[in-house]
Amino acid sequence: MSTTADLITALKKELKAAQMTYADLARALGLAESSVKRMLAKGDLPLSRVDAICRALKLDFAELARRVADAQPMLAEMTLEQERAVVADKKLLLCAICVLSQWTLEQISASYRLTEAECIKYFAQLDRIGIIELRPLNRYRLKLAKTFRWRPHGPVMNYFRDHAVLDYFSGGFDSPGEGLLLVHGSISRALAPSFLERMQKVAQDFAQQHQADQRLPLAQREGYTLLLAMRSWEFEAFAALRR
Repeated sequence: MSTTADLITALKKELKAAQMTYADLARALGLAESSVKRMLAKGDLPLSRVDAICRALKLDFAELARRVADAQPMLAEMTLEQERAVVADKKLLLCAICVLSQWTLEQISASYRLTEAECIKYFAQLDRIGIIELRPLNRYRLKLAKTFRWRPHGPVMNYFRDHAVLDYFSGGFDSPGEGLLLVHGSISRALAPSFLERMQKVAQDFAQQHQADQRLPLAQREGYTLLLAMRSWEFEAFAALRR
């Protein structure tokens, strides 16, 4: 939820971007410069005053509100309650996965057996859960950070372990653009985190390329699922043979 402090911070950024001093703003508002400084310092801003400042900045209030919302901290991880709500309905989970890939409502409805009304309903639920901020014309802003990950032992990952892992690995990984690598070795414990950082970078590169390629026609894109993992592990059948 945005606070008055967030609004003041956004206004100060707009003043700086417009190269407008407090003295300039005071003249535009018909106030003393000291009054403007005190008003912004205390956060004592009625909506009428905010409107007046927006007019001085030639900025629409709706745009200011949008910038305040965009500046809010992004979620790196959901709470257990949020994840439970997502996984409780398969169609809601599907919509959640789709918005993580920045699909539009029209793309979801065209690709899956979901009516536009159902998509709108699920978008509203995702808004209430906190995954997206729903905007006019069924557009949305994703409220998850680039480093977002499902809880390692949370409801969503448990669901995919139970229902998707075997299905994923049953593929041949032999089509163009596919591959499966299994590498085992013993390395320094101190170096292990650096390999994990590289994996995270690959995941971020994949996500950024997905965003960039949304401009391409659908016929030129293909859906891929990149799975990266690293853990201290020994195959159970081998562990059973240890002395």
